[in-house]
Amino acid sequence: MSLRLRLLLMIGVSLSLLWGGVALWMLRDLDQEMRRTLDQRLAMSAKMVAGLMSQNPAAWDGSTGKAGLSTLTLPAAEKGLTCQVSSLHGEVLASTPGTTSEVIAAAAPGFADAEINGERWRSYTVETHGLRVTTADRMAERNMLQRDVLVATALPFVVALIGSLLVLWLGVKSGLLPLERLRQALASRAPDALTPIPEAPMSRDLLPLVHSLNQLLERTSTTIRRERRFTSDAAHELRTPLTAIKIHLQVARITHGQEAEASLDYAEEAVARLQHTLTQLLTLSQVEGPFSWNDGRIAQADDVAHLAMRDAAPDASGRIVLESDGSQTELALPQALAVTALRNLLDNALRHSPADHSVRLELQASNDTLCFRVCDRGPGLSTAELALVTQRFWRRGSGRGSGLGLSIVAAITERFGGALELAPRPGGGLEAKLTLPRMKPAG
Repeated sequence: MSLRLRLLLMIGVSLSLLWGGVALWMLRDLDQEMRRTLDQRLAMSAKMVAGLMSQNPAAWDGSTGKAGLSTLTLPAAEKGLTCQVSSLHGEVLASTPGTTSEVIAAAAPGFADAEINGERWRSYTVETHGLRVTTADRMAERNMLQRDVLVATALPFVVALIGSLLVLWLGVKSGLLPLERLRQALASRAPDALTPIPEAPMSRDLLPLVHSLNQLLERTSTTIRRERRFTSDAAHELRTPLTAIKIHLQVARITHGQEAEASLDYAEEAVARLQHTLTQLLTLSQVEGPFSWNDGRIAQADDVAHLAMRDAAPDASGRIVLESDGSQTELALPQALAVTALRNLLDNALRHSPADHSVRLELQASNDTLCFRVCDRGPGLSTAELALVTQRFWRRGSGRGSGLGLSIVAAITERFGGALELAPRPGGGLEAKLTLPRMKPAG
């Protein structure tokens, strides 16, 4: 069911029930008032005739209780109304033409209903000054009069209700016009169009909806750009190791002995590089995407340092010197990401430092943050290289690695409000400062 039809039904049914209830209430009151008015007319007519007859000596001798010289004939009343005047002894003194004697004979003082010859009558009888005056209404005439009055009263309500529904239909159609324009604007867009919807021609009531749609389009555009970038990066970086693996396997197939073994070793090395690159790409895609990294583990600074040292140098842990007071400072990010960021810094430092030099790792805590300082004695980086080092796949010359390590560190710090600073050390080497937020105390 469309929104327009739903609004029309809801409001139309409500208006119909309201107008119908009011109309029935008024018609019921009007019907009761009409009945009282017609009964009052009967009673007033009977009392008025009785009063006139008592003052007419030619027709009635009040002292003897007998009729005068002649019986009077009342003028014809309105259609359906009859009247008869008689003495208490039953002598008819006056009557209207067409008076039904059965109705008059059956009448008792006050109001009475009777059915004579298939017709229903309502009468009123009053006895005063020795006279009995009876007036009667034919119910068919009375009901016809009531129906005419009710129809005349109900017709304006029906016309008003129909007019209200028509105005309601036009109002709903006009009120939903901005929403229809928004629908047309969305329908006319290209399938790959993710630009924001213009807000200028939109109704003020639709601005929150337009804002939400624009935010959705922006998130969708960011996600698509991230996926395209991931696909492009993967295609670019995986082409070389895959080609190398293919070449080395072909060489191993056509050679024997040491040459074949060397080709297989090169192929295995290329597979390891391919696996490492894929792992780094997936980690970077997850860090930049809307994934939840809450693994339920509390990231303690000292634990993060030891885990990162173990992962970066499993066979040469002695090359990393840890300077820490052993305090268990809680970090405001998942343990897995904290370990990944610090491990990438240690891995770069070990890769570029001479084998006879150690890498120093220091932990420095402040009120709101914790800083991991990684210092090496490698060749360092120039000012121009420092501006490029966090870009994806940037490597100095033909160096080893995937070129994604520092990009992942920068993405983690950006997502969780940390910071990464790289600076040359006096005497040679590089100092990397990874600053991560501390967990705020509860309450």
